[in-house]
Amino acid sequence: MSRPTRRQVLYGSAAAVTGAVLAAPAAFAETATARPAAGRGDSAGHGHSAGHGPSGGHQMAEPFDEVYQGRHIEGWPADDGGHGGHHAGRAAGPHEGVDFVVRIDNDDLHVMRNADGTWISLVNHYETFTTPRALARAAVRELQGADLVPVVTG
Repeated sequence: MSRPTRRQVLYGSAAAVTGAVLAAPAAFAETATARPAAGRGDSAGHGHSAGHGPSGGHQMAEPFDEVYQGRHIEGWPADDGGHGGHHAGRAAGPHEGVDFVVRIDNDDLHVMRNADGTWISLVNHYETFTTPRALARAAVRELQGADLVPVVTG
């Protein structure tokens, strides 16, 4: 019995990955219709999606501004600079290309939205959260009083 060559294994792996990538949109379309419409944030800050399901749809999260465990956390949609609230004018400049702005004690926390609608941050990169508020609260707990160090890009 002959052993497969490295090239044959790589081609086979590439074919399997391609098949999985092409099948994924159909699988996600079926699960998206089965998701409940509710599921926005939680008041306790335990927004982990593992075992609890992602938030319904891909609606933009609600703005928030509060003190949590002695830290000032706030968040708002980045394209909401002209909404007339107390964040008016903040969305320009460093937040361009960002869906949602989250700050801890006036320092930006880099957040990212996953394809399933959950959120991750640089502080909690391997945990997903249903809302940016839950993500900010988890980051405060993880920081344990330490300052948030800004991300320098470019």
